[in-house]
Amino acid sequence: MFMRKSKFRHVFGQGLKRDQCYDNIRITKSSWDSRYCDVNPKYVAVITEAAGGGSFLVLPLSKVGRVERDCPLVAGHKAAVLDIAWCPHNDDVIASASEDCTIKIWQIPEGGLTKPLTEPVVDLVAHQRRVSCVKWHPTAHNVLLSAGSDNKIYIWNVGTGEVFTEIDLPDLPLSASFNFNGSKFACTCKDKKLRVYNSRSGECLQEGPGHAGAKPAQVAYLKDGLIFSTGFSRMSERQYALWDEKDLSKAKEMNELDNSNGVIFPLYDADVNMVYLCGKGDSQIRYFEVTDEEPYVHYLNTYQSKESGRGVGFMPKRGLNVNNCEIARIYKLHNSGLCEVIPFTVPRKSELFQDDLYPDTPSDTPALSAEEWFGGKDADPIMVSLKGGFVPTRKDALKVVRRSNVLDKMPTRTSQAQSTNSEAAAAPSLPPKPSTTSTPPDEHVGFDPQGILDDMRKLKLIVKAHERRIKTLEEKLSQYEVNTSEEDEGKA
Repeated sequence: MFMRKSKFRHVFGQGLKRDQCYDNIRITKSSWDSRYCDVNPKYVAVITEAAGGGSFLVLPLSKVGRVERDCPLVAGHKAAVLDIAWCPHNDDVIASASEDCTIKIWQIPEGGLTKPLTEPVVDLVAHQRRVSCVKWHPTAHNVLLSAGSDNKIYIWNVGTGEVFTEIDLPDLPLSASFNFNGSKFACTCKDKKLRVYNSRSGECLQEGPGHAGAKPAQVAYLKDGLIFSTGFSRMSERQYALWDEKDLSKAKEMNELDNSNGVIFPLYDADVNMVYLCGKGDSQIRYFEVTDEEPYVHYLNTYQSKESGRGVGFMPKRGLNVNNCEIARIYKLHNSGLCEVIPFTVPRKSELFQDDLYPDTPSDTPALSAEEWFGGKDADPIMVSLKGGFVPTRKDALKVVRRSNVLDKMPTRTSQAQSTNSEAAAAPSLPPKPSTTSTPPDEHVGFDPQGILDDMRKLKLIVKAHERRIKTLEEKLSQYEVNTSEEDEGKA
């Protein structure tokens, strides 16, 4: 039998010992099909069970072992948190989506939480029903996608707290994924269709049949115009498929996996074109290599563990240990409350940097500002070599709080351009915190200008959301009146 050559054929996963993992986490009991976990080179975040509200846990990567019951949480939502996502351009910023119809953007203090965090940097208010999915733009600074049960997808300018694009979907969105430069995104819906949209205009570029089964499908946008999806057949068999973005009428490749009923999450490594499949309730992780030769998706191996998984997080390439030939690291949530850390490595004897395993990877520097991207520019991610390990850029940039944008971390020339924005752009930003050393004590004890501005900002966002809704209802009413008058004339 012919054996295909691949440097990833011998990739193997090896779970770390329990004392090197994170234990005793009260993982959420929500039945929503979400990954419940997200990681970056500084922190691991896990959605937790919370009475009367929504919260999630943020731990520094080094804080392994047993998690204390009274560990401080990020707790500001009024209902369960359904999805979380770390910003790819700032390792201290995370977005959370909730059943309370809001998205909140949080700033994690350097070193992690020492007390509960209840005040977000900004509230994003527009969805009329629960928000189930959030995805950061891969190249533009402070641009976020959100999908909700109101059958809408919004593209946000996080720095101003405003919606840039509103996209109406024919049914409930289940998952979304940006392409390499963020100019398009793929989306799966409850109507079993797979669609590709223009990220800026919201125009539907392609539509195809997707997976025939009724259970939720997931999607990952690959490089070179390919889309990878997981779902179910009519006979409820789990399957994966590979599609061409230019023609979704038929899959390039579609294969059945098994008869389990857990949703499969595809975790994609764009640097080496590998896909890891982690299913809810599964005790195994399958991994594949995607190539341009048939059958396109090549099975490599399976990692088998004793416990079934409840959620999963995937470490960005810049957080891996390149000295150990580690090419992936998966954080698997167990029903028992354990977050198991599973590094995947390529066995190599040489201790030198392996150039073929580590091509340049996207850095934490955004290629565009939000204004540049909304203005029509597209750009690939800024790439960086991992030789010698990754060094984060501008670690202390967020300590200088600017009125124009609390999350600003762009180079100086862009920051100056952003500072000349209109009042609307500056409105949701929080003012600088007074310095305890240089600012004299406030004579008006109890006066909190920061809190007042924060309340005003939230009120403005709520009013804008209602204005949009009123405008939509007025348009529907006027259309109804026109139709009624035409009917009356016809009868006359």
